[in-house]
Amino acid sequence: MGIPTLISTATASNAANVDITSGIDSTYDEYMFVFTDINPSSDDYEFTFQVNAANQSGFNETMTTTLFSADHLEDDSSASLAYVTGNDQAQGTAYQTIAMNVGMGSDKSTAGILHLFSPSNTTYVTHFYSRLNTLGGQNTARDDFTAGYINATAAVDEISFKMSSGNFDGVIQMYGIS
Repeated sequence: MGIPTLISTATASNAANVDITSGIDSTYDEYMFVFTDINPSSDDYEFTFQVNAANQSGFNETMTTTLFSADHLEDDSSASLAYVTGNDQAQGTAYQTIAMNVGMGSDKSTAGILHLFSPSNTTYVTHFYSRLNTLGGQNTARDDFTAGYINATAAVDEISFKMSSGNFDGVIQMYGIS
């Protein structure tokens, strides 16, 4: 891995979404988004993202994605590893879940990293993967793994993060990797 260079920090305070509309360009081949203490306004909502290709709007680019999750209940009554087909997209344009069932209490939140590769490339699709760790509303420790590609051969230059419903608090940092 190369050296990360901090490009921007966004602090959400009861925000509906965080849109990063500058700083994603041809300077770096990889961009890393670091999420710290993402906490929704209500239990069990998903933390999601979507992108815009250059000169586009609406955060609705076509994606193909997959998600799997490892879960463990706090009381040790259940543990699982599962492929979560309901959070896949097959050439979909919805916001993509990267953390499921995020809890809202002071002892609950999600944190992790999303990697976006070669977003300024106009020949190939833009690949991504993420890993976020969550303490959910049902006192479930969860490790979510999401990966896929944005099926656009235009440069991706904007990214948006939001909960599946409601507002959220937290910090999102964007790094370029050289």
